[in-house]
Amino acid sequence: MRCRRDSLWPWPLTLAVAAVTAATFLTARCRGATPNRPNVVVVTIDTLRADRVGCYGYKAVQTPHIDALARAGVRFTHAYTPIPITLPAHASLFTGAFPMATGIHDFSGNKLPASALTLAEALRDNGYTTAAFIGSAVLDSRFGLNQGFDTYFDNFEFTRLDEANLDRMERRGDEVMNEALSWLERSPHRPFFLWVHLYDPHHPYTPPEPYARRYRARPYDGEVAFADHQVGRLMTFLKEQEIFDQTLFVLAGDHGEGLGEHGEQTHGFFLYNSTLHVPLITKVPGITPRTIEDEVSLVDVLPTVLQALRLPVPAAAQGRSLLGALMGKSAAGSSNLYAENYLPLLHFGWSPLKSLQSAGMKYIDAPRPELYDTRADPGETANLFPSRQALAHEMRDRLFGLERRYTPAAGGAAKEKPLTDPALEDRLRSLGYVAVSAGRLVDAKGQTLRDPKDRIAVYELISAATFDSQQGRHAESLRKLQQAETAEPGSITIHYLTALNYYRLKDYPRALERFQAALKLDPKYSLAAYYLGMCQLELGSLDEAAASLRQALALDPSNFVAAYNLGAVFTRLRRADEAIAAFREATEILPEYAEAYAALGELYLYQKRVEEAVKVLEKALALNPAMRRAHYQLGHAYTAQGKAEQARKEFELAGRP
Repeated sequence: MRCRRDSLWPWPLTLAVAAVTAATFLTARCRGATPNRPNVVVVTIDTLRADRVGCYGYKAVQTPHIDALARAGVRFTHAYTPIPITLPAHASLFTGAFPMATGIHDFSGNKLPASALTLAEALRDNGYTTAAFIGSAVLDSRFGLNQGFDTYFDNFEFTRLDEANLDRMERRGDEVMNEALSWLERSPHRPFFLWVHLYDPHHPYTPPEPYARRYRARPYDGEVAFADHQVGRLMTFLKEQEIFDQTLFVLAGDHGEGLGEHGEQTHGFFLYNSTLHVPLITKVPGITPRTIEDEVSLVDVLPTVLQALRLPVPAAAQGRSLLGALMGKSAAGSSNLYAENYLPLLHFGWSPLKSLQSAGMKYIDAPRPELYDTRADPGETANLFPSRQALAHEMRDRLFGLERRYTPAAGGAAKEKPLTDPALEDRLRSLGYVAVSAGRLVDAKGQTLRDPKDRIAVYELISAATFDSQQGRHAESLRKLQQAETAEPGSITIHYLTALNYYRLKDYPRALERFQAALKLDPKYSLAAYYLGMCQLELGSLDEAAASLRQALALDPSNFVAAYNLGAVFTRLRRADEAIAAFREATEILPEYAEAYAALGELYLYQKRVEEAVKVLEKALALNPAMRRAHYQLGHAYTAQGKAEQARKEFELAGRP
């Protein structure tokens, strides 16, 4: 049987692509073997500015491993994220779609729709073993990025009922890499797709030694150097296994960091290139190393990887394949780079921002529009809008044309949201996210909203207050929030964060007053209703607490802890049947909610419904074996059943006679 060269390639593909790899695959095919696809590794380094990496020209930090990867692969000098926030940026990278298509515009209250096709799903469906190792709970599996991964190592140990472990919201890069390398060592399956997420350059900057000492005056750079070392560990392992050369390797930042430029200390507020410009390095087996000056986006990664692997690119992908550019040709299509930021709207009620970059020019749509020549003015300091309005208006039209083109016909992606968890919201604040939803996308339509440029000082003050609160400096946090309130009176966000400080200080009357003020401004603010109920519970106003928690559940039926605490209120009111109904609702919302099963077990035991008590207490302990009170209650239940030996073991585990 004659081996046909054209049988190897799905169309359309360029002949140049075939020239690079066809010989290898043709030989395998003619021998009767299935062509072996390369392993795929993606490393994302959170909050990594391109201009803080050696191979991008920065000499004040040592990044020898990333630099070596750039020498072995293709480095894109002008790569940009479509959104400077971790969760939506990764969603765009792994789906090849812009935020208006994924429906993810923010870092909380969002979930990737099950209908979205991820890179992991595409590779798993084509025989790859897939695994991800995550450095921050902002990418927790509840947000949907685990789609397509056989292994998704997040494992952030936090519960709503224990809010003391805020440091567990992130995992140091060496711990992430340890898990990834351990998986590689014990996983014989090939080919594999491995994603490693390193969170270290994210604020607050606390590099370990020796990087803390080396970069004492520049701790952000120390975090970058530490992340580079972890990349080196992975590259060394692949080389020792003699598979590095045959591995398709992508390294990217998800967004940059303000570092004080334009008054922005961190990221997620503006759309300047200090937070949009990211490193992007791609190593494809058989492709000659080079540097590419074309403007590209993170949404281009998925189509590029899939085409390099000779796999079909999903029709929903909005990025363009850069395979031709990797091989020395001009990138297909124009460089219309869309970016957005809805955080000012969603968390403060200020105007959202959108931008378009093309051929070195950049337009930012805001109440006071901006236009920059990023080649001549990379710091974006000279706004050309007043003198070049014709170009600005043309780019504005193209920007909104792209938005219409990339937005699904139904008006937006089908919204999915994770279960509401106030403890998770609190922990996101520990990572520097303000994590307060004070607005909605519809609020941007038909309204004149404040320009974020005019509110940056207030935003930074609130951010600093949030960080103080998470460090237990509640009095200092309240002082800064009071300053912010002077500049921004009537702010839902300030009322809410002030109330949370009072709540942490156990000053429940003042907390209650502020939560009520937030609800007066927005009666649909479900988390304010939840915490109002918790204040009332602490103050002994049980009927009012039940009403507020019911309101919170009505506003957001996914708030499983509101259901749990409603059960606790009814228990104190000695309304056992209503308490049981509430605890059951909590388990229906979150079937893995061990505390709710334990509470049910206690009530069943109180009502002498022993068989039901045993069932739910065993379920609770299967989910969380460390619950000593549940062991104690199960011991009593086994005693009631006449199971003396089993009861004895449970009492021992409970540490009680």
